Amino acid sequence: MRICRFQSKTASVASDRQNASAKDFDAARYGIIEDDRVVELLDPFRSRERTGQSWQLSEVKLLAPCAPNKIVCVGRNYAEHAAELGNAIPEEPLIFLKPLSAIIAPEEPIVLTPHSERVDYEGELAVVIGKQCRRLGAADDVQPHILGYTCLNDVTARDLQKKDVQFTRAKGFDTFCPFGPWIETELDLNHARVETFVNKERRQSAKFTEMIFPVEFLVRWISQMMTLEAGDIIATGTPAGIGPLSAGNIVEITVTGIGTLRNPVVKPA
Repeated sequence: MRICRFQSKTASVASDRQNASAKDFDAARYGIIEDDRVVELLDPFRSRERTGQSWQLSEVKLLAPCAPNKIVCVGRNYAEHAAELGNAIPEEPLIFLKPLSAIIAPEEPIVLTPHSERVDYEGELAVVIGKQCRRLGAADDVQPHILGYTCLNDVTARDLQKKDVQFTRAKGFDTFCPFGPWIETELDLNHARVETFVNKERRQSAKFTEMIFPVEFLVRWISQMMTLEAGDIIATGTPAGIGPLSAGNIVEITVTGIGTLRNPVVKPA
């Protein structure tokens, strides 16, 4: 099942989606995508009850597919990526947070910052928490706490990351956390992979079985430090192949079984 978060157009612009602006869309809603239609849901975190309303996919604007309380990111979770940065493989997960103000939707622009001379893409699988979890143990089943999975781009000011050592500034600029386009509730992690394309050229590709710390381990481990709430996101780390973005680029993160997150890159205003 593909769960999305969206805005439908107001009646006055229903026939002119191409030229619609933010004010032409109504409040954010949740829905599921069935064929080319979006069927509204009351609350995907509590029930899958439908409201009876639906729209053509072409009639809505897709938003970031959930509104998290926090974005927990995992660094150096692929051995080859740790090596390309000159780092040792971590003995336990390296985690950091991205601010909510960094979130943008599919198709919205990643805005380069004048404070950095190198801004990189980092394609990742993101886990969307579906049910509160705290201090999960080895015997606890993680799956009931996972709503599904989506694509995420952990955009990073690489020079600032090296300069600061800790990651907050490098990872925290506005627009540095695109994710979407929707949440896929069923995903076979043993046979899926993440790939990053810049202007249709493949730059990253890795299977999720190559992760140092797999998804279920990460959920349990992170829940020992902080309560994970419904809608929270865990970005599971990027594979080798990172590289810089330039204004005019189109960056796409594709996950097998989910789809593609696409964002243009623009200069700062």
